[in-house]
This record gives sequence, structure tokens and C-alpha cells, in this order.
Amino acid sequence: RPREGDGAPTFLIAALRDPVGANLDRVQVVKGWLDAEGELQEKVHDVVWSDDREPDANGKVPAVGNTVNLDTASWSNSIGTGELVTVWSDPDFDAAERAFYYVRALEIPTPRWVVYDKVRFGVELPAEAELTHQERAYSSPIWYTPEEG
Repeated sequence: RPREGDGAPTFLIAALRDPVGANLDRVQVVKGWLDAEGELQEKVHDVVWSDDREPDANGKVPAVGNTVNLDTASWSNSIGTGELVTVWSDPDFDAAERAFYYVRALEIPTPRWVVYDKVRFGVELPAEAELTHQERAYSSPIWYTPEEG
């Protein structure tokens, strides 16, 4: 069913950390749309985040930090938070453009599997090996189709 009106969609967004996992860093809304030329565009919005960080002039939130101990393949939940909740409305909404939205939640940095191998087996890692990462969870997309007029 087409949505009524031409105002921007509003989303209630909530994320909860895995009980045995890392705290949450931030939640983002990824918006994709077809521009007037029919080209796919994409923009990532940081919509809610942990700790006392402030977005920069472009709306991007600085890194949460990193508690990973590479010698023990461990991390601390002393940064981030267990739950993030917000209400967000698309500031760039155009009722004439097809669009999709999905949410992704990012955890704080944790060791990659190669670090666990290094600790367990005492192996040397290549210099270019990525040692930490931020796990992510994704929602299903929500599609917006303009009303045919």
C-alpha cells in the first residue's frame, strides 16, 4: 500500500548487544536511491552512538576506541554500550525518488580470528594481516516507491 503524504519516513530504531558479545559502537541507517538520471546513490547516516562523541560537520561520528589486547586475543566492554535506541527521519527525503533504507549496528572492535590463532598456536602473522574488526548486524531493507500520479 502506498504511504500517505509526502513527508519523510520516520523510523524507530533499537539495537541490543549479544549477551556474550561486544558492546555496541553505533547504529547507522544506509539509504540508497535512484537519482534523476536513474543512477544508484548511497549515503550512510550515523543515527545513534555510544559514549560522549559528537558528529563532525559531515555528520560522521569519530571512532569509538579500541580495547583489543592482541597478546591475549581479548577485549573489554569498557567502551560502547549494551543498547542503542533512537527515532530517525530522513533529512534528505524526496517523495519523487525511489529509495531503500536498512539499519546496521556496529560493535566495538574485537580481535579477528587470526589473532586467536596467533595466541593459541604461537604462529607469526603476516604484516598485512588485519588484526581487529567490528562485527555488524543488518536489518531487512525497507523500500519506498513514489506514488504514481
